[in-house]
Amino acid sequence: MITLVRRITAVCALGAALAACGGGTEASRAGLTAPSTSASASASPSAPARPSPSRPPTLTPGPGGLTPVFSNGPRTKGKTVALTFDADMTADEGPRAAAGEHFDNPGLIATLRALKAPATVFMTGRWAEQYPDQARSIGSDPLFELANHSYSHYAFTANCYGLPTVPADRMRSDVEGAYEAFRKAGVPHAMPYFRFPGGCYDQQALRALSGLGVTAVQWDVVSGDAFATDADAVVRQVLGGVKPGSVVVMHCTRSAAPTTERVVRAVVPELRKRGYRLVKVSDLIGATADRA
Repeated sequence: MITLVRRITAVCALGAALAACGGGTEASRAGLTAPSTSASASASPSAPARPSPSRPPTLTPGPGGLTPVFSNGPRTKGKTVALTFDADMTADEGPRAAAGEHFDNPGLIATLRALKAPATVFMTGRWAEQYPDQARSIGSDPLFELANHSYSHYAFTANCYGLPTVPADRMRSDVEGAYEAFRKAGVPHAMPYFRFPGGCYDQQALRALSGLGVTAVQWDVVSGDAFATDADAVVRQVLGGVKPGSVVVMHCTRSAAPTTERVVRAVVPELRKRGYRLVKVSDLIGATADRA
């Protein structure tokens, strides 16, 4: 059985691929650091560099005053599962969006609504800037909750599968920048949850965010939807990994996760058939807060 650390390792590689980017004008404006050309070229979904993210414990208070980390709900309090979707777009991908690449996935959101399936969407600030109407629609729909995936989708540790990195003194402002982008898009409420780009974090990153009042949310089930072309294989992976209290990670990025809508159409009815109740992350954590 794949350990949680290996599951996180797998999705980090896919998350890095989702965020393939260069050091363009938008990155410079954000004050972030892009990797060298050689480093970017050497990091690929098939042969990523290997980071050493901390094993994400299931915690309520953060140890030593650090940002708390949450990975899954109680295993003994009913058959619940939280579907989460990362809406990835980096600070550098504006030109690709302008050229017609779709980082959004309105069909996926429509499918979740049609199925009445609650979900938590971890959105980057750059995604909200690119698709403000969609961000506002998601953030104002009680079926969903919108949470923070950083402004830039740049890594909060070094060697996170080739992702550009946020300097330590900009980590806090990168998270705050996403909440500001949500406000500008007209999102009425955003939850105080944060998902590290690539799933990579360390003590320095947790310490940098400790004053923000956010909980870092990881996962225990990797869907494998990023760049997948076989929806059935993704469905099998999700259904094979889900346990009571699971947090499933998928993506709301059409160009890089084209099968996700089909996966959801199959997974949601089957989970319900197996007796699972779909919930939002806040239902697992039991928190209610407002950051937007």
